Amino acid sequence: MAKLLVIPSIDIIDGRTVRIVQGIPELHCADYGSDPVEMAMIWRAENAKCIHVVDFNASWHHSHANDNVIHNICESVIIPVELGGGISTFEDAKLAFELGVARIVIGTLAFMNPREFIKILEHFTPNKVVAAIDVIDKEVVTRGRKVRTGITATEFAKRLKELGAERYIVTDVQTNGMLSGPNIELSKQIAEVTERKVTHSGGIGGYPDLIKLQLEADGYVDSVIIGRALYENKFPCQKIWRVAEAGIFN
Repeated sequence: MAKLLVIPSIDIIDGRTVRIVQGIPELHCADYGSDPVEMAMIWRAENAKCIHVVDFNASWHHSHANDNVIHNICESVIIPVELGGGISTFEDAKLAFELGVARIVIGTLAFMNPREFIKILEHFTPNKVVAAIDVIDKEVVTRGRKVRTGITATEFAKRLKELGAERYIVTDVQTNGMLSGPNIELSKQIAEVTERKVTHSGGIGGYPDLIKLQLEADGYVDSVIIGRALYENKFPCQKIWRVAEAGIFN
């Protein structure tokens, strides 16, 4: 069985670590009251190999209020940091890399302005640009998960593949932050139509969900983003990715 890379998520609002339920501002799951930089250092100390950061100020308001925090995260850890939220132009992408991130995550831009997305892919290479597919009821949503697009996840995935995307983060928004179990079938569908392994996001509530993901999506999903379940100690051991990467969830 293939190894599964577990990626801890750090959601940021106004310079603080929070957890968002279903991507909706009014449904903040929790303000964990922690410095995102300190949180990144904790995950690094726990042997994380990558950190996923979402800037919700940028996502909702195209604000750069958290730029210094993001830069400090990148400076404080020696592992790759991928950043999502509010990257809507080539200049936004350029600034993100100047802050020190290793990869950027783009969703809305790829849907609204494919030419700009291609420009970013060609300039920074597909290895550094991840395509986000956020889904509600099988329909892709954009603009901070607030606007329905009218196209299905698989249709959008095919379009992204044609544009040149090589890596996909797949999120069932209705499971995000809910600890209710992962939508494994959605991730498998995207992997099948893109012919690429994907990063699963959303719904992991504990150890059994992680085992289920690895067993049922082996060959489709090679990594998983986990947020709330890690912060709220839903695993018997916080060093969970050491087990995952060893491929011994059985």
